[in-house]
Amino acid sequence: MIKKIKNNTWDLLNGIGLGGSVQLFLDGALKQYGWFRSFHTKQSVDANGDPLPWYTYPFILFLKPRLKAEFTVFEYGSGNSTRWYAARVKEITAVEHDADWIKQIRPKLPANAKVIEKPLGDTYVQAVKDAGRLYNIIIVDGRNRVKCANFAVDYLTQDGILILDNSEREWYQKAKEYLKESGFRRLDFIGMAPIVGIETCTSVFYRDGNCLEI
Repeated sequence: MIKKIKNNTWDLLNGIGLGGSVQLFLDGALKQYGWFRSFHTKQSVDANGDPLPWYTYPFILFLKPRLKAEFTVFEYGSGNSTRWYAARVKEITAVEHDADWIKQIRPKLPANAKVIEKPLGDTYVQAVKDAGRLYNIIIVDGRNRVKCANFAVDYLTQDGILILDNSEREWYQKAKEYLKESGFRRLDFIGMAPIVGIETCTSVFYRDGNCLEI
């Protein structure tokens, strides 16, 4: 009887043109990625509720298997991405200008991750130099992205890569041009990202012999 009811319900949904939509919700890639959960919770998480970077899903899938435990990472902007990297690399430092947001993020971070507070302006842009070191990966996903990308490129290791999120935005064009002039090539990963339903782009900039082995 239950099976018959289920079949009848499925026939009804197909009859009114909703069968494909329901199938997408039940079995589609967006469910596998955790997009529905991220949309309803307004948190960048996967299907299990674990943190994800707010990048496009194609780039997350590309990046995850290429991260190494010895990597050091610097991030403009902080959030679930900081937690995600911390579980996979040696250490990560993020700079953030929003004190209230820092209060929410900092208690969730493990020992190998930290968030430093800097006001918007030159101190924020130049925060990548404060530790006096170079980084395997620098992520530009906060404020003043053109200035941050242009400044941060000098603080990459020889094999280092730079990630620019939402790179489809026209006002980030100058950063892309500067990185190209500095000898970097670019790979664009276009697709959906957690939480939102729009198409966006995450780009990785790299040189020969890079740490991701591109």
